[in-house]
Amino acid sequence: MTYTASQPVPVPQPIRGCPSTMGDARQLNTTTLIRHAARTHAEQEIVYRTPSGGWERYTYADCYARICRSANALRALGVTPGDRIGVLDWNSRRHFELYWAIPGIGAVMLQMNLRLGHEDLGYVVQHSDASFICVDESLLPVAEAIAAHAPQIKGWIVMTNKPLDQIKTTLSPLLHHEDLLAAADATMAWPEIEENSAYSACYTTGTTGKPKGVYYSHRAIYLHANAMATHLGMTLDDCAMFITPMFHGQSWGLPQATALMGNKIVLPGRYVAEDTKPLTDAMIAEGVTVTNGAPAIFQPMLAYIETLATKPDFRRLRMLSGATEPPLSMMIGFHELTGAEVVHAYGATETTPLVAINRLKPSLKRRLSIEQQWNLKRKQGVILTGVDVRIVNEQGQDQPHDGVSAGEICVRGPWISASYHDLPDSDDRFLDGWWRSGDVGTMDPDGYLKVTDRIKDVIKSGGEWISSIDMENLLVNHPAVRDAAVVGIPHAKWQERPLALVALKPGQQATLEQMHAHLGSAFAKWQLPDQILFVEAIPKTSVGKNDKRRMRAEHAGRYAE
Repeated sequence: MTYTASQPVPVPQPIRGCPSTMGDARQLNTTTLIRHAARTHAEQEIVYRTPSGGWERYTYADCYARICRSANALRALGVTPGDRIGVLDWNSRRHFELYWAIPGIGAVMLQMNLRLGHEDLGYVVQHSDASFICVDESLLPVAEAIAAHAPQIKGWIVMTNKPLDQIKTTLSPLLHHEDLLAAADATMAWPEIEENSAYSACYTTGTTGKPKGVYYSHRAIYLHANAMATHLGMTLDDCAMFITPMFHGQSWGLPQATALMGNKIVLPGRYVAEDTKPLTDAMIAEGVTVTNGAPAIFQPMLAYIETLATKPDFRRLRMLSGATEPPLSMMIGFHELTGAEVVHAYGATETTPLVAINRLKPSLKRRLSIEQQWNLKRKQGVILTGVDVRIVNEQGQDQPHDGVSAGEICVRGPWISASYHDLPDSDDRFLDGWWRSGDVGTMDPDGYLKVTDRIKDVIKSGGEWISSIDMENLLVNHPAVRDAAVVGIPHAKWQERPLALVALKPGQQATLEQMHAHLGSAFAKWQLPDQILFVEAIPKTSVGKNDKRRMRAEHAGRYAE
C-alpha cells in the first residue's frame, strides 16, 4: 500500500459580513506576551541553572530589562527586520531572553538544533542566511565546526560570564553578549510587527534529504500559546519547567504559553538523560506543575523517584510527553507514586508543534473503566481548537471516525505550515492548504486521534499490515525491557517480516519465546517477529526517535535466506 496525494479539497474562501468595530488592525505579536508578563507579574520568579550546576533566580522585571537591552544591542549591530539571528544555547536564561528580543525587533530567531550533525547545522545557517550567531561559551567548538559553512556571518556573539579576553576561540569577529547589554538601554519602544511575519525558524530533522525550514509567524505562535494554555488547563499559580530543548520547536511552545499566564519558570540549563536527578530535585523544590519532555527523559526521572524514601507530591503536575508514545507502565508509575499526570501529545516541527493533547473528557471518566481509561491515554488525544484533521486512505478518501479505519493524517490550521522556506520541490507534503504528516492513524468516535505508524515504517507481510509502533509500545511495557524498536526487513517469500531490537534493563534477561508470549496478547502468531535482537541501545535520530532507516540498512540481509 502506497499513500498517494489526497483528492483535491476546495480551499474555503472567506466571506465578508458586517464590518466590526474592533481594533482588528492591531497585530498579534510575541512581544505582547512578555510585555504583559513584565507589566502584570513583574515580581514573578524565573529560576535558572548556572554553568556550574547551581541555581539562581531573578524576576520577570529583571528579565524584561535584559530583553530590552538585548533588542537595543542587536539594533546597534545593524540587525534589521527580517534578518535571521541564530542561537546556539541550552535551556538557559539568556536563551529565554533572546526568545523575545530577536523577534521583538522584527528579526527572526533561528533555532539551531544541537542534535544535528555539523554538516546539516552548517547547511541550516547557510540556507537561512543568518547574519549573527549567539553562542554559549560551552558550545564554541560547535560554532567553530560550522563556521566554514557560514562565511556570511557578520559576528559571533559569545554568551558567558567570563570577560572577552579569557575566551579562546578561532571565531571572528567575536563579540561579547554581556558587554553589548551593558552598553544598551534597558527600555524599549517595541515596534508593531505585521503578524504574518516570521518570528522564528526551525529546520526539520528528517532522516532523508536536507533539513527543511519552517518559519513560524507571530500570529501562529500567539494563537498556539493561547490554545496550549487552554488545553493544558494552565492557571496563574502554575510553575513551568522547560525540559524539551528550546533549540527545537520552541520547546513545544511552552515558553510562550507560560509568559501568557505570567507563570513562574524553571530553566534547567544543560542536562543529560543519564542524570535526571537535578531536574527532578528542582521540580520538587520549586513546585513545578507543568513540564514537557520525551519518555527518554521521563523514564529515568521515574526510576530516580522510585529510589526516594519520600515520594514527591506531584498531584498538580502535568507532564506533556511527545516524540514517542509514553509507555503505559511509565504513565501508571508516575500516577501511583506521585499523582502526576503524563499527558500524551502529538505534533511536529511543521505544526508549531501541537495538534492533539490527550486529556480525558468528563463523559469518558463516567463511562469507561479504569483499565479502559488508561488504555485510552495511550492515544495521541483530542485535536486542539483551531486545527482541522482529515484521515485519508490511499485513494484520498476521508475515512470514518470509527477508531479502526486507518489513513494518512492531514492537518491544517493557523499554526500549521502551508509550505517550507525556499524549497520549491516540496509540494508533495502540502495539498490545498493541508499538511500531509506521513503518519498513519485513526480517529475514534469520541474524537481521539491514534497514530498507528509512519507510512514508511508500516510493515507489509504477505499482503497484510503490521503496526511497528503498537508492537514497540507493547514490548516496552514488558517489565524487563528498557527500550525497543521494530522494523520491516525484506523477505523473499513474504515481502517483509518484522525484526525487533530490544534493549533490556540492567540485570534483566529475556528470550525470544518470552517476548513472543508477551506480544501474543495483542498480535497474531504470524505477526510476531521472526527474530529479536537483544542490543545495548536502540539507534536514535537527532531528535531522539528510533532511527529506523539506519536499522533497516544495517539488517537488510538478515532474512535473505
